[in-house]
Amino acid sequence: MNLSEPKTQVALGEDSRRQFKQDITNVDALAAEMAAFANSEGGVIYLGVADDGTLPGLTRADVARLNQLIGNVASQHIRSPLTVQTENLELDNGRLAIVLTVPKGIDKPYFDKNGVIWLKSGADKRRVNSKEELRRLFQSVDQFHADELPTKAGIDKLDKLRFRDFLRDVYKQEFPESAQERLRLLQNMNLATDDGLLNLAGVLLFAEQPEWIKPQFIVKAIRYPGNAIHGTEYLDSEDFVGPLPQQFTSALAFVMRNLHKVQAGQGVNTLGTPEIPAAVFEELLVNALAHRDYLVSAPIRLFIFDNRIEIISPGHLPNNLTVPKIRAGNSNIRNPILVSYIAKGLLPYRGLGSGIKRALEDWPDIDFTDDRDGCLFTATVHRKELTGPVETEIGSQKDVGVAKSSPKSSQKSSQKIIELIQGEPTITIAGLAQRVGITDRAIKKQLERLRAEGRIRRIGPDRGGHWEVVKSQPHPPPG
Repeated sequence: MNLSEPKTQVALGEDSRRQFKQDITNVDALAAEMAAFANSEGGVIYLGVADDGTLPGLTRADVARLNQLIGNVASQHIRSPLTVQTENLELDNGRLAIVLTVPKGIDKPYFDKNGVIWLKSGADKRRVNSKEELRRLFQSVDQFHADELPTKAGIDKLDKLRFRDFLRDVYKQEFPESAQERLRLLQNMNLATDDGLLNLAGVLLFAEQPEWIKPQFIVKAIRYPGNAIHGTEYLDSEDFVGPLPQQFTSALAFVMRNLHKVQAGQGVNTLGTPEIPAAVFEELLVNALAHRDYLVSAPIRLFIFDNRIEIISPGHLPNNLTVPKIRAGNSNIRNPILVSYIAKGLLPYRGLGSGIKRALEDWPDIDFTDDRDGCLFTATVHRKELTGPVETEIGSQKDVGVAKSSPKSSQKSSQKIIELIQGEPTITIAGLAQRVGITDRAIKKQLERLRAEGRIRRIGPDRGGHWEVVKSQPHPPPG
């Protein structure tokens, strides 16, 4: 190495990969610096360089002392021992500098002799002082995964029908009759702990009501008017709960009903084609549910605006993944148990690393943002301005120059519910949900509101009865 390269690096200043030390006499201080680099992405310590980037250098006696100190610290004051490299450089003033290279560790976490784990934090370092940070450190080296964490749910919280169908369809195996046999099977499938509790993967995939056990791991969706988040105004909103396959199906339906349907030369009575292919959102939603960071207690957020759709997942990209790498098809499995079962048909998962590429092939106008400070990963699907006849599943057709946001979707879907009831008084909630394009839960809310407003009434029992539209309906409130 010639002197010009270190001078160039020193001129850039200190950061998370470069540290300057004019001299070191404290063994513990050097051990902390080296452990922090090894626990992060590796880095270089320039010895004989002042904090302001000047190069006072070291004497030859200093260099001999420091090289011995470095060797002792790397082998005896850090656990596990580190293999580091040093290079001595002669400066313009005739003195020397040491370039100490600390590699990214392969046996994380690294402790100093006092048992403290250090991490880089910008140009500085800090102690690991929380269980969550320690778990994430183990997670980064494939020694720990959030989906194997135990929950407080026993196997009695299992959705027996869902689990029975999975066993039958995937493994051609009968559902175990006894609780003891079920527990042994769940443990063998890596869905339950040795203590007899469902782990996080078991809850998210096969619990009857996982939102009662882990209420933070859901999808929250909102359709806003315009292109910005509003504090109180929205066009459509729903929380999607249940096992991951149910969350996926409901979230995808929410997106599709809020997309414009383009007639594209077809007849006015045809359903039209979604402005963005459904396959794009299939891939991105599967990616969010399978690869989000379940150490972060927050929901996935789905925001729909006039000009874009955002899917915001808790957790930044793991390890050394970057946005260019995922666009090229690289991947890193953060939740291996979840992914292994999702790949067995629970979600439309088609292979490691290929989902993002397929989404981009179908719709290239997608941006990805890896927010490491905010611990978020966002996929932004940009919508195009549309001309000609367009519609949404919850609204009527419009012939517009540019597609505008619809009136409040609740009023549109309410009117459609009334029309369906008029034509088919015995229609079920499931039938209404399918025809309107919203969930059973949303239909129930609409029916309750319509009954409270005196616009419909129920004749007879829930089973065997029918709906009736009240003739003298009040005008709906303005929106």
